[in-house]
Amino acid sequence: MRPVIPYLVSAGLFGLGVFGLLRRRNAVLLLMAVELMLNAVNLLLVTADTTVRAALPHSGQVFALFVIVLAAAEVGVGLAIVLRLFRLRADIDVDAIALTGPDATVALAATSPSLTSPTCGTPSATPGAAQ
Repeated sequence: MRPVIPYLVSAGLFGLGVFGLLRRRNAVLLLMAVELMLNAVNLLLVTADTTVRAALPHSGQVFALFVIVLAAAEVGVGLAIVLRLFRLRADIDVDAIALTGPDATVALAATSPSLTSPTCGTPSATPGAAQ
C-alpha cells in the first residue's frame, strides 16, 4: 500500500478542519470542525501503524482508540456548553460572547433581566423612572 494517498487525505481533512475552526462563528460548526481534525489524526495514526508495523505492533490503532474516546468526551462537554449558552442568550454565535472582564457581567445582565446589577447587588433601576 502506498502511504502517500492517506497522508494527503489526512492533511486535507486537517486543513479543512482548521479552516472551519477559524472561519465559522456557530459553536456547533466549531465542534464539527474539531471532530474533522480529530478524524484526520486518526487516519494518520492508522496509516502510520500499517506502514511501520515492525517497530511497535498496533500502537497506531491503540492511539486512534484513545483519540476516539477523547472526541466523545469533547463532544459531550462541548454540546453541554453550547446548550447552556443557547439557553442564556438564545444565540450560539461565539463572536458575541464576552469571556472576561466587566463586559462579561454586563453582557449576562443585559441578556437576563432577572439578574442583579454587578455593582451593588440590587436590581438595577432604569434611568428616568419614578423613585
